[in-house]
Amino acid sequence: MRHRYASRLTRANPGFLLAKALQRWNELLYAGFCEEGFAYVRPSFGSVLIPLFEEDGLRLGELARRARLSKQTMTTMVRLVQKAGLVTLRGDPEDSRATLVYLSDEAKRFRPVAGKILGALERRAKDVGGGERLSQVCDWLKRFAQL
Repeated sequence: MRHRYASRLTRANPGFLLAKALQRWNELLYAGFCEEGFAYVRPSFGSVLIPLFEEDGLRLGELARRARLSKQTMTTMVRLVQKAGLVTLRGDPEDSRATLVYLSDEAKRFRPVAGKILGALERRAKDVGGGERLSQVCDWLKRFAQL
């Protein structure tokens, strides 16, 4: 059984492989953004944009929850995305202490471009191992993220 644990301190380690796969995914994603004229959009902005693409006008705390980030980290991320001109902030009319985050017109212009680039990346991922395997990997990633 020793072979089962041989990968702990090698490049075959699952954590190392996940990190390198994510790094490559983000490199390809950013290259696509640059090719489409959106070089100022960082892959990390997805933690803010993806939940807002699903539902615009979220409270900062809810946005943090959906992105699985602390509220502090989300506040920092939202400031960066706001500085890039992709979101606007408004006070919540139902709770003066809360802030709502909305996609800007620029983010709405970027949305179909992001969809196109992500679609192309997903097709490349399917080419690596097939659609069924990609589906299994996505299911596994969802479950693992819930640990």
